[in-house]
Amino acid sequence: MKLIDAKKDHYRKLAHEQGYRSRASYKLKELNKSYRIIGAGHFVLDLGCAPGGWMQVAAKIVGNKGKVMGIDRSYVEEIPGTFILRASIDDDNIIRDIFDFFVEKVNTVICDLSPQVTGNWSVDHASQISLNYSAVKIMEQVLEKKAIHFLKFLTVNFQMNFITI
Repeated sequence: MKLIDAKKDHYRKLAHEQGYRSRASYKLKELNKSYRIIGAGHFVLDLGCAPGGWMQVAAKIVGNKGKVMGIDRSYVEEIPGTFILRASIDDDNIIRDIFDFFVEKVNTVICDLSPQVTGNWSVDHASQISLNYSAVKIMEQVLEKKAIHFLKFLTVNFQMNFITI
């Protein structure tokens, strides 16, 4: 989206007016409305949580009986009712850090990881797929049975590999 278009964007304005950190908050609200991926009391892990819009929504939905943890390499300003870990999802201790916070397996993993964009579509796409593979490795260890996960893909080329996961 071009900057001029972003300034006119309805959801961007709405996010600003309602105190959300990003327009993506409304994407998660719509997904949750349709698919109920997050519920009251759930334990939710947000991979690639910056700037924190999804965590804001998740924290409101889970309430005071649930837990929300976000992981990102970038700095994310504190969000009430959540725990933010500044780390790479490829860190050796990431699984331990997740279980240190939740103590048990999680109900939902939301993943909006994005690579540092180079402008070279092939490189950026491959980086996105690599991030998603790393996320799946985490999900295999931290998700409870019959849990929900949500991954973002930039396009179609390699995502068919994930359908059987």
